[in-house]
Amino acid sequence: MVPNEKNGPIRRFIIDHALRRARPGSGSSRAFLMDRTWNGPHTATLDRSRLSTPYVVVGAVATALYMPERATPGLDLLTTASDAPALRSELEALGCTYAGSLSIGGSTWRTPSGGTLDVIESDEPWVAEALAAPNRAPDGSPVVSLPYLVLMKLDASRAQDVADATRMLGLADEGARNEVRRVLVQYRPEYLQDVESMIVIGELELQ
Repeated sequence: MVPNEKNGPIRRFIIDHALRRARPGSGSSRAFLMDRTWNGPHTATLDRSRLSTPYVVVGAVATALYMPERATPGLDLLTTASDAPALRSELEALGCTYAGSLSIGGSTWRTPSGGTLDVIESDEPWVAEALAAPNRAPDGSPVVSLPYLVLMKLDASRAQDVADATRMLGLADEGARNEVRRVLVQYRPEYLQDVESMIVIGELELQ
């Protein structure tokens, strides 16, 4: 998994347009924006006690720790490329069925309940740090911390990823934002200017 900078111009277009056009408020109450729920239907399909390979929940499900939960059709996990074979074996033991490879590196699976599970495999140097220090969901699932989730969202830079990162940054406190800045200084300094603009846009939602 590597930065998808072919989408960089798209990200900057979205940010520049929002800076020009955004107005205070989001159409949602402040209470809604600050609420955090974890329905956990996707993570509940995995028996964590039988998964010993390090992984973290990423993608749309992970955003529920940092912004209002939104509907998503599947679950995304992140692991290191070196640990991926072990995780695949454990998923097979849980009754998951291999359904193909991911273009970004990894594999997609069907869970016994019929859900979709994507396992992203990466040898990027920050992944080991992300796996070592996850946040925990209410059900105990290891969830990628905000700095690495923002990094992943900006690497992808699809419209929804930019929107998610902007909302999460707007809702985060300054301490959390500084952690995002610290990680980006180390691994993606080219994203720092965009992140500062996204914070401004995200804060407008709360006004």
